[in-house]
Amino acid sequence: MDPRKILFLTGTRADFGKLKPLMQRVEAAPDFDCEIFATGMHTLRRYGSTIVEIEKSGFTRIFPHMNQMAHLSADMDLVLAETIRGLGHYIRENPPDLIVVHGDRVEALSAAIVGAMNNILVAHIEGGEISGTVDELIRHAVSKLAHLHFVAHDEARKRLLQMGERDESVFIIGSPDLDVMFSDSLPSLDDVKARYEIGFEDYGVFIYHPVTTEQASLGANIRAVTKALVASRWNFVVVYPNNDPGAEVILDAIVPLGEHPNFRVFPSLRFEHFLTLLKNARALVGNSSSGIREAPAYCVPSVNIGTRQMNRFVYPSIVDIEEDENQVLEALTHLPRSETPSRHFGTGGSADLFLGCLRDERLWERSCQKQFQDLSAIGALGSLA
Repeated sequence: MDPRKILFLTGTRADFGKLKPLMQRVEAAPDFDCEIFATGMHTLRRYGSTIVEIEKSGFTRIFPHMNQMAHLSADMDLVLAETIRGLGHYIRENPPDLIVVHGDRVEALSAAIVGAMNNILVAHIEGGEISGTVDELIRHAVSKLAHLHFVAHDEARKRLLQMGERDESVFIIGSPDLDVMFSDSLPSLDDVKARYEIGFEDYGVFIYHPVTTEQASLGANIRAVTKALVASRWNFVVVYPNNDPGAEVILDAIVPLGEHPNFRVFPSLRFEHFLTLLKNARALVGNSSSGIREAPAYCVPSVNIGTRQMNRFVYPSIVDIEEDENQVLEALTHLPRSETPSRHFGTGGSADLFLGCLRDERLWERSCQKQFQDLSAIGALGSLA
């Protein structure tokens, strides 16, 4: 039998970092072919043209598609439409057996729509999570369009069952980036500092993304936060936001920080290099999901600002504050601490579990026809209470 073709879609540096261990395991398996549809921020020079990093990772079947013009941010509905158009053309010429998407980006929604409309199985990585802004709406929409779900923990599995997904279609594999986080392949801190010309002895990491449902207050919020960062006299490694609407407002505030001796500002960082910086940071500050997922796994304090990660994972090393200068300064002065690394999102080995699922012939017998599964029909009401 010919190898089954697995098509991964990636649109950002973040989702590539999470999908990369799965891609590598599929790439190395003789019974599967790994293909990558690279779009979104990967194709934009402003954000570092990170498609180069995909190529440097050794993958050979990479198909780029520019789904937006190279300005600071793009209207999400237009990005959705352009990604559907490009991926739709691609799968008609090169039909895969499975499309794999991650998380809650508009590109993932595009791929789930294309797969569902063309009777191609869609696998969703890390569905069933909670967050603020429009991301949660997109994530749950992707889950309803997807046929297979590879989640990080049992809480996510239960949420998908509440949404009417079938129990036998939900697999707990943990968060795939933990495979990288706890591997022996991370570069040394000295090497990372040399590569990016970071001269600080100690530093925090700052990442702040647009909250798409709070556009009116975005400018005031980011100005309050950056004012506090400067006043703290900390050193900071700053990474550009994603390219959601509002990114230009954030960039107007953070790009000038690059002229300040206490700040190094980067459009993007290689995922493994970012993890090394995070692992050795004084704290992660901002509203990135890395403050909820990766930082606690390293026992690095997280100063989580605003509503973007609303009602997500709670841990002693995470403090939630508003976009207020005094609150930011107070949090940096009294950082939350935890001596125990979080294992809520897994312990590694996600790629092995993922490949094991792909090699189960029952997975490929699933129909592309989905139907809502009532909780009472599977006897799950008690287990979800």
